[in-house]
Amino acid sequence: MEFKQTPLPGVILVEPDVHRDDRGFFLEVFHGRKYPGGGIEATFVQDNHSKSARGTLRGLHGQRLHPQGKLVRAIAGEIFDVAVDIRPGAPTFAQWFGVNLSGDNFRQLYVPPGFLHGFCVLSETAEVEYKCTDYYDRDDEIGVRWDDPQIGIEWPIAEPLLSQKDAAAPLLAELVESLPAERS
Repeated sequence: MEFKQTPLPGVILVEPDVHRDDRGFFLEVFHGRKYPGGGIEATFVQDNHSKSARGTLRGLHGQRLHPQGKLVRAIAGEIFDVAVDIRPGAPTFAQWFGVNLSGDNFRQLYVPPGFLHGFCVLSETAEVEYKCTDYYDRDDEIGVRWDDPQIGIEWPIAEPLLSQKDAAAPLLAELVESLPAERS
């Protein structure tokens, strides 16, 4: 198993060991002793699973006072997965990192607390599972527009399918004053 640091501190790409044979494959998708050694020192309290059609963009989502770390993987299909630093005062504030995750490459992306998360679907459909470090809290939820020019994400789709909530999300500049200061 390989844990790769990305340009954003704390955002880690996990390349698991996949054991294949004529019957199929086997891999560990989480191991409580191995992940801390790779830089993911998190306690997960909730697992989520979504299925989306091609062109769907979910995000950019986060929580203001109870931010969630997320360990994300595509179990079927392919997505472009994105993390955005929204920690005011952080040297990488408003910067993003994106990577393709798929049911074929088995990669995972750890998005730590203090970051927004979003993804778009590149295949006909995609199923995504992710572990969270805090519980979902509707009253604490925040969103930022997927095409915010301050962030400048280079999405691989031009006209995504969005929920009404995501289509109406504010720009990061409209939220920055309400975000907690960078946590150490």
